[in-house]
Amino acid sequence: MRALFQHLWSLIHSSFLLPLITIFNSGYVETSSGISPINANIWINNQSSLDDFILLGFSDRPWLETPLFIIFLVAYIFALFGNISIILVSRLDPQLDSPMYFFVSNLSLLDLCYTTSTVPQMLVNLRGPEKTISYGGCIAQLYIFLALGSTECILLAIMAFDRYAAICKPLHYPIIMNQRRCVHMAAGTWISGFANSLVQSTLTVVAPRCGHRVMDHFFCEVPALLKLACTDTSVNEAELNVLGALLLLVPLTLILGTYVFIARAVMKIRSAESRWKAFNTCASHLLVVSMFYFTAISMYVQPPSSYSRDRGKIMALFYGIVTPTLNPFIYTLRNKDVKAALRRSLTKEFWVKKR
Repeated sequence: MRALFQHLWSLIHSSFLLPLITIFNSGYVETSSGISPINANIWINNQSSLDDFILLGFSDRPWLETPLFIIFLVAYIFALFGNISIILVSRLDPQLDSPMYFFVSNLSLLDLCYTTSTVPQMLVNLRGPEKTISYGGCIAQLYIFLALGSTECILLAIMAFDRYAAICKPLHYPIIMNQRRCVHMAAGTWISGFANSLVQSTLTVVAPRCGHRVMDHFFCEVPALLKLACTDTSVNEAELNVLGALLLLVPLTLILGTYVFIARAVMKIRSAESRWKAFNTCASHLLVVSMFYFTAISMYVQPPSSYSRDRGKIMALFYGIVTPTLNPFIYTLRNKDVKAALRRSLTKEFWVKKR
């Protein structure tokens, strides 16, 4: 077990933490022209080994790289701060010891790992002239990013069911969502997500690329890697669409159906204050669902060959950076319980320092 943890730590360190450290140890070299697909072959011979992948990103628009570097760095810092804060507050504050905040803390952990799997490498590529990622780093990034995304698809559906049980079945809620069942449901989402990633990643990696290593993308993702294949990828695309439908369309349909029942139950609540609290909590979840699902569906539930060049990048940035960064602030700014818990934790910290 110890050897397993050491191997896992070395993989995370080499793939995600080391690139982040490299950002602050390397200087930025401006180029007068970006890396276009036309001169990519010359650039590959000079800057990369035969096993590296080339991530073009916005290298054809070099004037965008410095602003994007600043934006992504600030967004990553906010994502780290927001998600870590929610995890700590949910675990330490006894008033947030409920199934809802148990799943919210799982979502924050997902988003924390989600951004860490891609943003540090993106920052490295935006910081300097090299736009490469090692073969091992690319495979690890592909597997972890896809696993976390798949897990979040299922977790958001479970969070909707939790709200349904709390609002529509309030008397049976402690029995339906007991601690043991919550742990089993959360564990099931993580196992399902990583199992799906193992299947999709394997089918994507084994597709022959005939030496093609230049990806017009920010990070290693299934659609971008499938575009490098030099054989017919119709089977891979069909598999991607089927699994995408199962992990995106099915949970989204369940969530929307669940909220129809929730809306009916909320309208029957006589207390205006209770009705507003239920609506506010559900609105936060629906906002998160909308941002994540609709951008992911636009990428994964259609053939990769139909993606436009810039649209795929924008969608990937949205569900890969924007959504994980905004999630903790959506739950915090719209939730009185979380804001009160944050104030209590800051007050405790203040008085500890005073003493």
